[in-house]
Amino acid sequence: MIEGLQPYLEYKESGLPWTGRLPKHWSVKRGKALFSESHLPVRAEDEIVTCFRDGQVTLRKNRRASGFMIALYEAGYQGVRRGHLVIHAMDAFAGAIGVSDSDGKCTPEYIVADSRSEIADPRYFAKLLRLAAHQGFILVSCPAVRERAPRFRYAHFGDMLMPLPPANEQAAIVRFLEHANRKIDGFIRAKRKLIGLLNEQKQAIIHRAVTRGLDPHAPLKPSGIPWLGDIPQHWEVRRMKSLSQVKRGASPRPIGDSKYFDANGTHAWVRIADVTASNRYLQRTKERLSELGRSKSVSLNPGAIFLSIAGSVGKPMITKIKCCIHDGFVYFPYYKGVPEFLSYLLSLGRVYEGLGKLGTQLNLNTDTVGNIRLPMPPQDEQSAIVTHLDASLVSFDTAIARTEREIALMQEYRTRLTADVVTGKLDVRPAAAKLPQDSVSESLPEDTLDDAEPEETEA
Repeated sequence: MIEGLQPYLEYKESGLPWTGRLPKHWSVKRGKALFSESHLPVRAEDEIVTCFRDGQVTLRKNRRASGFMIALYEAGYQGVRRGHLVIHAMDAFAGAIGVSDSDGKCTPEYIVADSRSEIADPRYFAKLLRLAAHQGFILVSCPAVRERAPRFRYAHFGDMLMPLPPANEQAAIVRFLEHANRKIDGFIRAKRKLIGLLNEQKQAIIHRAVTRGLDPHAPLKPSGIPWLGDIPQHWEVRRMKSLSQVKRGASPRPIGDSKYFDANGTHAWVRIADVTASNRYLQRTKERLSELGRSKSVSLNPGAIFLSIAGSVGKPMITKIKCCIHDGFVYFPYYKGVPEFLSYLLSLGRVYEGLGKLGTQLNLNTDTVGNIRLPMPPQDEQSAIVTHLDASLVSFDTAIARTEREIALMQEYRTRLTADVVTGKLDVRPAAAKLPQDSVSESLPEDTLDDAEPEETEA
C-alpha cells in the first residue's frame, strides 16, 4: 500500500531488545530525560478523560459512558490537557497509551506526562510505547497486581530506554503514520461496510426461507406475531419451551482451579471466546475438562444445540464434539427437530424482539428463551429448508470470509509498518515531505468498538 520506502544508509546496535538496530544518528534516552509528570489540578469544568486500549485518549462521553466502575470520591484525580502523553498504569501492557485530544481529568491510575522540550514529540512516543506494549516489553518490566496487568508507573517509564530520533524526524514519522492510518482506516471501513451488506442479504434470505418455506404458492395464515407476519397454513407457531425444556449450563467452582482441567479430558470446555470464534458448528475449544470438572458442569453430545446468553448473546451453536457448557449458555435437551433449522431461526435477531438489541445488550435467560415464539414446519420440510439455505449461502460465506481475511491482513500490515517506521527500519522523511498539510491531524481509530476487557477501572 505504501511504496518506495527505503532503509536508512547507516545503522548501529541500540542495546534495546525490542527495537533492534537503530539509524546511526538516532540517540537513546531514558523516559525521565524526555517527559516529566504533569500533576495539574482539576478544574470545576473538567470532565473525565479515558485512555482506551486502541490508543485513543478522549473524553469518556465521546466513546461510551457504561462499563466502568465509577468512583464514589474522585480522590487523587489530576488534570489532563490536549496534547499530553497519557498512559493507563494498569492497561499499558495492552496498549492503553496515547495523546489526549481533550482537556479534562483522569484517575490517579494514569501517568500524565509533559514533554520536557521540543525534542520529544508525545505523538511519536505514544506510538513507540504502544509498540513496546504489543511486544510484551511493558508486561515484563514492572510488577503485576492482577493477572496480565502490571502497574506501569512513572518510575518504570522514567527508567525505560527509548530511541530518540531528531525532532524533525519524529514529526515526519507522525505525519507519515497518520496519513497511512487514514488510508488504512478507510480501507477497513469500506470492507466492514461490505460485510454488513452481505450479512443483511444473508439475513433476508434466511428470514424468507424459515418464515415462508420454499413453496411460493403455499396458502398462508396469520401467525399472530408482528415480526413474523403470515406463515404457511400447515405450519405451527410454538413457544420454545413447548419444543423442549430450556436448561442452563453449569460451571465447576472456583472456575480457575487446575483440578478441573485436563488436556487429555474426554470433554471440551466451552467458553464464550470459543463460540465467538466459531460459525454454526463448535468443532474445537482451547481447553478440556478433567473427569471431576465434567461432573460439575453440563455435558452435551455431538449434535446438541445450545445458545449463548452472555458475551455473544443470542448466538446459537451446534456442537460436533463432546463438550461441557457453563452458565452463560442454555440448551434444549428434548428438542426433536432439525438442529440446523433451529439454528437458522435463532440466528435471526427478530426472534428476540422486545428482549433487547441482538448482542451484548440482549437480555436472555431460561424463561425469556422458553417464551420465544417460533414458526415450525414439519421435520422433513425443516431439512429441505436447511439444504436450500446451506447451498444458497455458500457464496455469501465465502465472500465474508475473504473480506475478513483482507481486514486481518491490513491490520497486520499496519502493525508491521508502524513497528518498522518508529524504530527506523524505514526512512519516511521523503514520503512525509510530499504529504499535504492536513496530514498532520491526529488520526482516529478505525472504529469505536469497545475492547474485550474494560479499559479503565475506578474504585
